[in-house]
Amino acid sequence: MEMILELAGALVAQAQKPTLAFLIGGMVLAALSSRLEVPEAIYKWIVMLLLLKVGMSAGISVREADLAALAVPALGAAVIGVAVVLLGSVTIARLRGVAHADAMATAGLFGAVSAATLAAGMAMLDAEGIAYEGFIGALYPFMDVPALVTAIVLGRLAAERRAARAGSAQGGVVVLGGGDGGGGGGSGLEPGLLRAILLDTLRSPAISALLLGLALGLLARPESVYEGFYEPLFRGLLSVLMLIMGFEAWARLSEMRKVAFAYVLYGLAAPFVHGALGLAVGVLAHQITGFSLGGVVLLAVMAASSSDISGPPTLRGALPEANPSAYVGTSTGIGTPVAILSIPFWIWAAGALIGG
Repeated sequence: MEMILELAGALVAQAQKPTLAFLIGGMVLAALSSRLEVPEAIYKWIVMLLLLKVGMSAGISVREADLAALAVPALGAAVIGVAVVLLGSVTIARLRGVAHADAMATAGLFGAVSAATLAAGMAMLDAEGIAYEGFIGALYPFMDVPALVTAIVLGRLAAERRAARAGSAQGGVVVLGGGDGGGGGGSGLEPGLLRAILLDTLRSPAISALLLGLALGLLARPESVYEGFYEPLFRGLLSVLMLIMGFEAWARLSEMRKVAFAYVLYGLAAPFVHGALGLAVGVLAHQITGFSLGGVVLLAVMAASSSDISGPPTLRGALPEANPSAYVGTSTGIGTPVAILSIPFWIWAAGALIGG
């Protein structure tokens, strides 16, 4: 009973935070038939600034880290990000009635990292007097970017396959990914199709802005413009983006009614499954490099978390057909509170596996 009350309190607290509060606010305005709207050009500008900021922050963190000590945990973080999305592609994406784009966007957010959850994990470790590596904050782009790119590629690949099958069923000729044309389900088009979708994903506005920011933070010295322009604007711009997504979520809420249970189940279970994966990778890194107990805990916390900052604008730009009420609601509304509540469990589990 106490656990249920804690979860309910965490859900209420999460709903009061700007990310979810502005999403709900947009949904309420849409339900009231408000004429408020944000021009498409301004939306694109907001997304560009948000992702440039996220990328620069990640690049600066990586540049300032000890690269030798960072290498093994960073590789592990990348593996976790991709593995979480692949796991989503054979779990929630296979459930009857769940749209594949919605499932991939949801898995993408759960493969990426919540900065707020990571900060909560650090605060709990500090309170317990458990040390961790100073470069931990630099690990999140290694989990974020592979997870988001994998989710987008898989989502687009499935959409192209459906289009190929539809064209074949209508007796048409479908050409995909620069490969040979033809119907019959397009099984011979996979190599060219995958390459074309991967290149298109990397060239998309959202991923391009994220990677550009990462490169600038890593190779240049953008701290003055980052601290003077991007950082002060970030939270305000993110709230406007969530307001826009709230309007979209309301318009597509009817799509969720019959499959809402699938997202609730995923949001409750995924943090523990993904966190266990992060814990296993962290223990392996500990055995290879002496990765600290605190580092193992925080890698599990990162894996258990789901993105509330970099993920939504990236997926909104790259998978516009995905339903925000599915992926943002599941991630921010359910996944984040569960992930935060699970932090003491990861502290206990890491201590039991490798000792204090």
